[in-house]
Amino acid sequence: MADAAEPEITFERRGAVGIATLVRTKALNALTLPMVTALHRQLRAWADDPAVTRVAVRGSGGRAFCAGGDIRRIHALGQAGRLAEVMEFWREEYLLDAFVKTFPKPYVALIEGIVMGGGVGISLHGDVRVAAESYSFAMPETGIGFFPDIGATYALPRLPGRTGAYLALTGSRIGAGDALQVGLATHAVRAADFEAVLDGFARGGDIAATLADFAAAPSDSGPLVAERTTIDACFCADTVTAILERLDAAARDGSDFAARTAATIRTRSPTSLTIALAQMRRGPSLSFAQAMRAEFRLCARVMRGRDFYEGVRAVIVDKDNRPAWQPATLEAVDAAAIEAAFVDADDATPRFDGSEGPRP
Repeated sequence: MADAAEPEITFERRGAVGIATLVRTKALNALTLPMVTALHRQLRAWADDPAVTRVAVRGSGGRAFCAGGDIRRIHALGQAGRLAEVMEFWREEYLLDAFVKTFPKPYVALIEGIVMGGGVGISLHGDVRVAAESYSFAMPETGIGFFPDIGATYALPRLPGRTGAYLALTGSRIGAGDALQVGLATHAVRAADFEAVLDGFARGGDIAATLADFAAAPSDSGPLVAERTTIDACFCADTVTAILERLDAAARDGSDFAARTAATIRTRSPTSLTIALAQMRRGPSLSFAQAMRAEFRLCARVMRGRDFYEGVRAVIVDKDNRPAWQPATLEAVDAAAIEAAFVDADDATPRFDGSEGPRP
């Protein structure tokens, strides 16, 4: 954790723009509960401030916009049986994401370096996502026994073809070229020009015109473009087992990409894979709020389970990269229990419609 004397997030009004900067540099700007609460509260204040006509969110340090939530902290709390505190983090994070989605003014994310998990939640649901040359997107949750959350149930299935399912199940990283091709990013600007872009926003000029003044050539595209035919043909299957069968067939026909992708999927939590595919199949018919409610129910289930704690232990804590998933096979996963989370019951789950959360 950061020293108590050092802020984890800072806020500045520069002319017409409100600027939020994540400053947990050593932790790749991973989100803590105080950061989530502070950002949500400040966004509400800016929403009501007529002097602020747009907001921008950025990371510090150059290596990451935001690498997600503070998973080590969540893991430690869960291991200690402090599940109420664990769920408080997820609830507040999801409420923040819902407010970003419904924010009444232009919301711009300036993304340099890694953007994962919770970092995706505070960028993807805004109006404008500006990718620097070092942009690196991933939703790697199936590799730690979790699932793509923060509204991924809504956003990823709406990407072109089956690219969202590929990203959800594999957790693979993509760069700015692919992100621009599928709409995860909306603009490309060199990181060195971010300050000048903010100065342009501060003067209150047109956002699109300001970004056009600093437009950079995007980096080369990667697998989402080069392997789109294989991705669409394989990830349209109805089950993870069937996806693997299609990838194996493509590998036998000479696709190294299919072979690598199948090998990656086989290292992931079977429960997480089943959840992720259910999200991709259910998501297109859900509103954003319904998707968030389903994710919150799924989160509560996963936090009471075993795979998340085992996955974080293997990948982040001990780093032996040898998780022992339970259940260990796709066939043994209780798919019916996962599907039940998508039934939008009248329960105590928050609405996630942008109306809830801390006030200024």
